[in-house]
Amino acid sequence: MSETYKKYFNPKVLSRVAALELKARQVVEGIVTGLHKSPYHGISVEFAEHREYVQGDEIKHIDWRVYARSDRFFIKQYEEETNMRCYIFLDTSESMLYGSKKTTKLEYASLLAASISYLLLQQRDSCGLVTFDDKVNSYLPPRNNPKHFRLILRELEIAKPGLKTDISTVFHDLAERIKKRGLVIIVSDFFSDIEKTLLGLAHLKHKKHEVIVFHVLDRAEATFPFTDMTLFKGLEQKGDILAEAWSLKQGYLENFRKFEEEIKKGCRSKKIDYVQMLTDEPLDLKLSKYLTTRIGRRH
Repeated sequence: MSETYKKYFNPKVLSRVAALELKARQVVEGIVTGLHKSPYHGISVEFAEHREYVQGDEIKHIDWRVYARSDRFFIKQYEEETNMRCYIFLDTSESMLYGSKKTTKLEYASLLAASISYLLLQQRDSCGLVTFDDKVNSYLPPRNNPKHFRLILRELEIAKPGLKTDISTVFHDLAERIKKRGLVIIVSDFFSDIEKTLLGLAHLKHKKHEVIVFHVLDRAEATFPFTDMTLFKGLEQKGDILAEAWSLKQGYLENFRKFEEEIKKGCRSKKIDYVQMLTDEPLDLKLSKYLTTRIGRRH
């Protein structure tokens, strides 16, 4: 059996893909309900691929059928002009496997990536997917056809978590590799060198990409609820620690708050949207709240 067949037509993978697709659709439906209007194009599909004529445009590009219906001149745009190009960067390093409850950060992040992909493809934008740990593991270039959603879902389901994270190296690599500017959505716990990570984000901004950061965390990472003698399992090649949890709590939380604030401050300074998402929060409500804020800023 070929590797390609096993990769894309494994019955277990296909079953998980179908389940992920259903969940993503449910999330998006919840978002639409929460917004009380579609987050898709605020203009009818009929005009979605047109823009109004301005002096200097070539007359041969006027769509006379639209003029007959609207008594206004519109220019037919090409796909390159009308579609937003989006790249979703998903962290699949070992630390993303952590979950104090039933949902790991990687499961939550994968559903978030699937939901955003579905939302973008529904509004006929192009969407691609990158999975990474200390290197780029898979790269699906942006496309806007319905079949592309299934390819994205398959990549999400077959992604194999690596060991370490090297966000900075990955971002610099992708900033040089991606030639056409677009929207870059990063989904990660950002457990990497913060100073270097911010330089990687700056490189993406320098390449004229719009960047959104979804910082996915487990609530236990943000609150450190442990009190007794606890064995803390090391991830990303870190050693295990057996300790009285209460003796570590203050120092841990101080370091975590500093880490959190550095990311937020770094994103603000670079005009990057920052959204923290905890895995016990309803994904549709959290994403809907962010989209509402984003739409409000643009009107």
